[in-house]
Amino acid sequence: MEINGVAHVMLTVSNFEACYPFYEKLLTYLGMKPVMRSEEMLYCVGGRTAVGIMRGDDSYRKEIFQQRRVGLHHVCLRARERGDVDQIYGFLQTIGAKIVHPPEDGPWAPGYYSVLFEDPDGIRLEVNHVPGKGLLA
Repeated sequence: MEINGVAHVMLTVSNFEACYPFYEKLLTYLGMKPVMRSEEMLYCVGGRTAVGIMRGDDSYRKEIFQQRRVGLHHVCLRARERGDVDQIYGFLQTIGAKIVHPPEDGPWAPGYYSVLFEDPDGIRLEVNHVPGKGLLA
C-alpha cells in the first residue's frame, strides 16, 4: 500500500476571531476553496488536500501555540514553483503574518526553498518548493 497524499489538516485555534479571516485570505490565495464555513469552523479544499481551522474550547482561549509541546510542530504546504514561495512571502506581508524567516534555501533536500510564518495564534506554517523528485529521486 502507498498513501495518496494528505487528505486534510485540522488546526484548533484559540483566537478564532483573528484566525478565521487570516486563514480565509491565506487559503483562498493559495487556490483553496472554502467548502464549510460556520461560527465554529472554516474548511478549505484544493491542491489535493484540505486545511481547516476549528474554534478551541473556551478553557484554552488564552493559550498560544507552543511549537515544542507534544502535538503539531508546523504545517508545510508545497508550492509548484520556486517563484511561488517569493510570491506568497509578499502576500503574507499584506495580511500581517508574523514572518519567522523570509524565503531562503534550506538543507533538507536539494533545491529546498521556503518561507516560514505564524498565524495569529502563533501556529507555525511553511510554504516550500523542492524541484523534481527531491529526496525521492
